[in-house]
Amino acid sequence: MKHYGLIGYPLSHSFSKKYFGNKFEEEKIRDAEYHLFPIEQITSLPALINNNPGLCGLNVTIPYKLPVLQYLDWVEENAKTAGAVNCIRISAANPGEAGKINGLRLEGFNTDIYGFEMSLNPLLKSHHLLALVLGDGGAAKAVKCVLQKLGIAFKVVTRKAIPGNLLFSDLRVADIEQHKLIINTTPIGTSPNIGECPPIPYEGIGNEHLFYDLIYNPEKTLFLKKGEEQGAIIKNGYEMLVLQAERSWEIWNQQEKNQ
Repeated sequence: MKHYGLIGYPLSHSFSKKYFGNKFEEEKIRDAEYHLFPIEQITSLPALINNNPGLCGLNVTIPYKLPVLQYLDWVEENAKTAGAVNCIRISAANPGEAGKINGLRLEGFNTDIYGFEMSLNPLLKSHHLLALVLGDGGAAKAVKCVLQKLGIAFKVVTRKAIPGNLLFSDLRVADIEQHKLIINTTPIGTSPNIGECPPIPYEGIGNEHLFYDLIYNPEKTLFLKKGEEQGAIIKNGYEMLVLQAERSWEIWNQQEKNQ
């Protein structure tokens, strides 16, 4: 039996467990199971892996996408660029390689980058030249990486003053009018707090705007509703999650090893 799972804390609800459970059932995959591993400290990772010898792969969520890097033997370029890992492949160490954990080889990937790019690309128009990225946490790292790759200039908006970032409190209607692509990477508006939304001047939105919310629950956040009411095209984070999950599955089941 092959075992996969998700590490993070807390893990009160999980898209990944439900998704992979349904996938295994629908595709009649009988030799795989997906588990939740709510670890309070990233330092518990070696013990977790040692206590689960059949573990072949992990997804990584808040708050461990950055601190998990110290335990990895190899990291792909995308994940290095983003400075965050959300997918780990676990296999036997290469000949002559000790491995940081129990003689195993842990390889880190960022499938959020793939998921976001593939879901955003079909929606982009020629006027989407400037973007606002709301929030600057772990989720924003993949978004910024994709925008840089696509040549879309962006500004990051935060509540607290960070050099180079804009403050939510300083945003004006003109800022919204100028930036036709607005991406919410914050958890504001996630169920059950569906009456909340990022504090931006929504009156500056028009029909050339594209609103993307990484949140998928609820399906249409207040942020997206406000954008849609002003004529914006809207997209939630569900497809991104599906794409990143499928990319994780591909990575876990690749036979060749990276050198």
